[in-house]
Amino acid sequence: MGTRWKNRTILIICFALFSYGVSGLLTLIVHGNNYVYKDYYHSPEFQGAFDEFASYLGLFDLYSIPIEEAKKALTVSGEEIEEHKYRYGSLSEQIDNINAQYEERIQVAKEAEEKDALQNFTAERDAKIADITKNFESDQHVKEKIIKEKEQKIEELYKELEKQRPYFEEYKRSFSYSLTSSDNIKVFENVNWDEMDNTDFLYVTNLTVTRDYAVHYGVYDYQYTELLDSITPTTVAMYEGKIGLAKSLPASNKYILAAENFKQKRLIFFINIGLSGLALLLSLLIGKKSRGIREELKRIQPFYSRLPIDVRVLFFLIAIIAAFANLFIIIDGYQNAVNGSYYDSIETVLCIVIGAILWGLAFIQARFIAGELDSWESVKTEGKKSFLYKGYVILKRVYQDTAGNLKEAFHDRSTATQILLILFTLFGLGFAVIIITIHPAFFLVYLILLAVVGYPIIMSITNKIAYFNSIVETTNELAAGRLGADLKTSGKSALSDLASNINQLKHGVQTSQNEQAKSERLKTELITNVSHDLRTPLTSIINYTELLKNTEVSLEERRSYVDIIDQKSKRLKVLIDDLFEVSKMASGNMDLQKEEVDIIQLLQQALAEYDTEIRESTIQFRITNPPTPVLAFVDGQKLWRVFDNLIGNILKYSIQHSRAYITVNAKGYEAIITFKNVSKYELSENSDELFERFKRGDTSRHTEGSGLGLAIAQSIIDLHGGRLSIEVDGDLFKVTISLPRE
Repeated sequence: MGTRWKNRTILIICFALFSYGVSGLLTLIVHGNNYVYKDYYHSPEFQGAFDEFASYLGLFDLYSIPIEEAKKALTVSGEEIEEHKYRYGSLSEQIDNINAQYEERIQVAKEAEEKDALQNFTAERDAKIADITKNFESDQHVKEKIIKEKEQKIEELYKELEKQRPYFEEYKRSFSYSLTSSDNIKVFENVNWDEMDNTDFLYVTNLTVTRDYAVHYGVYDYQYTELLDSITPTTVAMYEGKIGLAKSLPASNKYILAAENFKQKRLIFFINIGLSGLALLLSLLIGKKSRGIREELKRIQPFYSRLPIDVRVLFFLIAIIAAFANLFIIIDGYQNAVNGSYYDSIETVLCIVIGAILWGLAFIQARFIAGELDSWESVKTEGKKSFLYKGYVILKRVYQDTAGNLKEAFHDRSTATQILLILFTLFGLGFAVIIITIHPAFFLVYLILLAVVGYPIIMSITNKIAYFNSIVETTNELAAGRLGADLKTSGKSALSDLASNINQLKHGVQTSQNEQAKSERLKTELITNVSHDLRTPLTSIINYTELLKNTEVSLEERRSYVDIIDQKSKRLKVLIDDLFEVSKMASGNMDLQKEEVDIIQLLQQALAEYDTEIRESTIQFRITNPPTPVLAFVDGQKLWRVFDNLIGNILKYSIQHSRAYITVNAKGYEAIITFKNVSKYELSENSDELFERFKRGDTSRHTEGSGLGLAIAQSIIDLHGGRLSIEVDGDLFKVTISLPRE
């Protein structure tokens, strides 16, 4: 019993020394560069403070000027004046912009009759326009404005510099310096350098401070740097001299303390590295010569060998990964312990103990696994006992029983199942690398295994990833509103189904965008057309009403004006009635009073209403209809409105001295009525637009139509369950109406 405990103790000590030694070696690699400097004064930390002090010295002493002198030194170039003038465009563009800013506010104030607000807005607008105009008339005016802007920036800059002055004063209490200008006129020093030599300093070096260095290193904001660069003195190119840390500084000075701390940390660091190196050598020697360790391992091996080989390999990987992870924790703990952290020192010791356990587990398992897999037969035997092999056999049976074809079965499985199978296969390939360590001849076997199994899987994964990336790029483009080419879809897979769905979504988005663009365009046209058509008669009514207010107008003129107002009022009423009617029809709130009607007779009545207009026009109407009545079950009043609109359109929009054709036919269960004429206006190729509300063939809108005729006609026909279609062939305009007869 005593020998066994002795062996185990030696084993634990060996791995603890190894853990400590390896961690020390890695610490030297990671943190050793922090301690390669001659002393603290040559370290980056001190040199950074040194450079910052040199820049502060240039800003606050060497090149410093009072704020008032800085303002007087400001200059304005011709380029700056021109840039200020045209910063927001030319004079006319800036004036238009100002007018646009105040136009709505002034109009609102006028309508609300707020005189004070109207005067204020007008005064503000005029003052801004006057200022902009003066910019283009007087360079001096612009120069004064630029100077004011620069003066404000200087004030902001000096405020920022004053916030940094305490740091400079603190530096001055530590550093001794003596600098002379390059023209040997100015001398800046805080000690009498002639009474001192280099032996009086802990650190001393030559120093050169230039104007550019002081400005560009000390000021981080570019606009302030550019401004300060333009006003600092340029008569002195540089200052040269010496700077140092005097030995007479108190021991409490932060740089003296930092230097002592640096020495202590460096000493502790290298002592630790030396001890860790010695520990590493001792662990190797003990492990090589100790018989007790080998005897202890023989006792443990039978219990370990009972586990399946894949479980043992998994435990080995966990142990080796955890050991390396623990190493990095130790490295950070070393550095923090060197910096004086008590708690990190305790944590480092604990991690070394944990590392001993982890490294021990890793090495022991590696030795056991390598010793048992010493032949191909043992590899096959152990492999057949593994969980992976048993799982493979079970999965193979399941797939073969359910499908009979492994490839088809694979594609029929869920994505998660497919990924799981691929991962198991790749893990097996990684595990198979172990056979190379048994004998070099197995390298060829492993290459064949990679070619047969690994290469197809890798190519399949690569293709899937490329396909997935193309899907991601397409979805990103789709999310950004850019529609490109369709994704390729092939085979049966989740990615293929996803690509097909994305293609369908993209087509839906494209259709939606087209419909939205068309809707926006038609909405804009509708608002414009409604405004124009309603404003025209309304303007006439207002104008002639104003004329009637004049007492000097004769009676005959009054009657004429009243007639015009009456005509325009009726015109306005027709437009509003039509608008309400088409809206009511579109909402489906209109009821039909259907009865059996003779279509031919109804058409003749509609033509009779226009008998006078037809006779006075130069258009010849040609009517063709069968000798027997064409009966249909319709609302006669609404259908008469359709005929009325279409005949009115022919009279308004047909070219002079042309013929119009109206035909009625009965085909099976439908009554077909066609209207054909030659338009005097150029028609759009998109005939669907003519159904839109307030759309006219007369785009200049000089005719008396409301633009609602065809929209109303189509709504009425739709309510009857019929069809109204338009065909445009050059200037030939054809309307075809199909109505169910029963």
